[in-house]
Amino acid sequence: MPELPEVETTVNSLNTLKNKKVIKVDIHTKKLRYLVPINPLKQILNSKIINLRRIAKYIIIDFDDSNSIIIHLGMSGRLKILKNKTLITKHDHLVFKFTGNNKLIFNDPRKFGFIDIVRSDKINNIRYIKKLGLDALDSQLTIGYLYYKFHKSEVLVKQLLLNQYIVAGIGNIYASEILFDAKISPFTKGKELNKYQIGTIISSIKKILKKAIRSGGSTINDYVSPDGTLGNFQNNFKVYGKEGKIIRGQKIEKIVLYGRSTFFCPSIQK
Repeated sequence: MPELPEVETTVNSLNTLKNKKVIKVDIHTKKLRYLVPINPLKQILNSKIINLRRIAKYIIIDFDDSNSIIIHLGMSGRLKILKNKTLITKHDHLVFKFTGNNKLIFNDPRKFGFIDIVRSDKINNIRYIKKLGLDALDSQLTIGYLYYKFHKSEVLVKQLLLNQYIVAGIGNIYASEILFDAKISPFTKGKELNKYQIGTIISSIKKILKKAIRSGGSTINDYVSPDGTLGNFQNNFKVYGKEGKIIRGQKIEKIVLYGRSTFFCPSIQK
C-alpha cells in the first residue's frame, strides 16, 4: 500500500494545486528511504505547478521551470493538502507552501517513501522509472505482451503480477482480487497459462483497478486521499482479508507466497 488506484486517486486530488506557485519548502526530516534532496528542492521556489500525473506507483509533479518532483509513498506514506495555519504532526516530513495559503504535506510514519527532483525531460531516463514494465492500465498491455513475459516462467502468477518490471502498479492486495476475478489459482506457474487465461487476467486487471479508482482506492491502515477522503474499495474486496469466510458457497483461504499474504478460494480458482 498504496497501489495504483490509491496513487491515481492522490494525483486526481492534487489537481487543486495546479497553477499554484511554491513560495516555501520546509524540510523536517533529512532522510526517508533515501536522503531528501534538500538543495535541489530549493530550485522550485517561485515555480508554478503545470501538470500532475502518475507513472506506475510514482506521483509526478511538473513545474514551469522544467523540473519535476517524483514522490513514492512507500508502505505508509500519504500527501495532505491543507490551508491556512497548519499544525505540523509527528510524521510530517516535508511541507510545500503555495500561493493562496495552500500547503502540501508529505507524511510517512514508516519512512519507506521517498522524494526526488529531476529535469522533466529526463524522467524516463531515471533508473527506477526506466526499468518499469508496462503500466497496468496501458492499452499496450496485451495478450501477446504478457504471454511473451510469462510463457517460459517457473514463477507463480501472483508473483509475476507483482513484478513491477513486467506490469507496473499492481500490489499485493489487488493481485489477490485480480486472480479471484479471473478464477485463476495463485499457485499457477507463468508457463502453465494459455493465451485465453492471460486475456482473462488482463480483463480482470483493468476491471478491478478501474473500479478501485472510481471508489477512491482502498483505505487499509494508513491510506487517506490528500483532501482527507477515505477510499471505500475495501468494501468491495471479494477475498483479500476474508480468510475463513464463505463466497459462492466456498471457503476463502489464506496462504503466504514469497513472504506475502495471499487470499484465494481454491474451489473457484483453478
